[in-house]
Amino acid sequence: MSPIRALVVDDAVVVRRMVSDVLDEDPGIEVAGVAANGRIALQKVPQVSPDVIILDVEMPVMDGLETLKALGKEYPDLPVIMFSTLTERGAEVTLDALSLGASDYVTKPSNVGSVVLARQRIREELIPRIYALTGKGTPGLPPPRSAPRRQVVPTPKPVTATTRLRPSLPGRVTAVVIGVSTGGPNALAEVIPALPPDFPVPVLIVQHMPPLFTRLLADRLSSGGGLPAEEAVSGTRILPGRALLAPGDWHMEVEVRDSAHLVRLHQGPQENSCRPAVDVLFRSAARVFGPGTLGIVLTGMGKDGLRGSEDIHRAGGRIIVQDQASSVVWGMPGYVAEAGLAHRILPLDRVAEELRRVVGTGIRPNPFATKVATG
Repeated sequence: MSPIRALVVDDAVVVRRMVSDVLDEDPGIEVAGVAANGRIALQKVPQVSPDVIILDVEMPVMDGLETLKALGKEYPDLPVIMFSTLTERGAEVTLDALSLGASDYVTKPSNVGSVVLARQRIREELIPRIYALTGKGTPGLPPPRSAPRRQVVPTPKPVTATTRLRPSLPGRVTAVVIGVSTGGPNALAEVIPALPPDFPVPVLIVQHMPPLFTRLLADRLSSGGGLPAEEAVSGTRILPGRALLAPGDWHMEVEVRDSAHLVRLHQGPQENSCRPAVDVLFRSAARVFGPGTLGIVLTGMGKDGLRGSEDIHRAGGRIIVQDQASSVVWGMPGYVAEAGLAHRILPLDRVAEELRRVVGTGIRPNPFATKVATG
């Protein structure tokens, strides 16, 4: 299979060179071209026919958002990974980019101390996303001796008509826990604002995101007037009618203290190379809420949420996963479905409806449709 062709767009020469060098080290990827701004990038797309674009946010002449809008009109199926700074401005613009159709994002290395560590960060975070979003390559095959070993991006088996679905369970839902990664901001914007403000059970969410991003995402999810969402704080009471989002770089667990259900945040070791990790939340929810736990696994890369779903199953809870057709990357939900742990496999636009049905609430129209609000 031919290598994945990448177009690197960034106004900084040093960044273009570093990203290009890291990508060229991988035997399954070749840098088909580079561009210093969006206008040049748009000219180069038909010339180099990239499979994926790595797009800077802040650029002169034509910035990332303007470029993204133009790409969406001319090349709507071309995956775009935003390359943004880990700042409040960078987070705001990245969320805007995701709402405009960007497939995913990677934050630029900062305060890592050396070029070697910066290159390592790019390698670990960018390359797996390229494989997952393009669906090209043969992860796991040994590369030529002169090249470093390629990162393996696991892919679940396809779910067919014979996939085992667990029978629906009786009993009252007492808590909803949601795990999501790649494509998550738009997926959450489809689900959370469509739930009523008086949703009768608490909702706890792990979205793989760095600090700053999670707080801004919670604010955006709340702006639609549906279920209020906020970034969780350690010690926060877990109550109905509120969605709590794990902050970036902090695991979120449920604990009981003096008969109250509280959030516990900690910076324990990463799980599945993630912090926050879905497995951490799901495991604690299963322990505390038992058969009243309803787990939701939405679009995302990797296996995070699989072991936690096993814990929910053993506790007698139930699990809903997003289907392959509506997922940006069908990794996390795919593994849960393939393991036979899902009670329902649903398209994204039916998840909120199913939540309302199972929990027993009325229907509320979703003001966001399928995109994160930009206002």
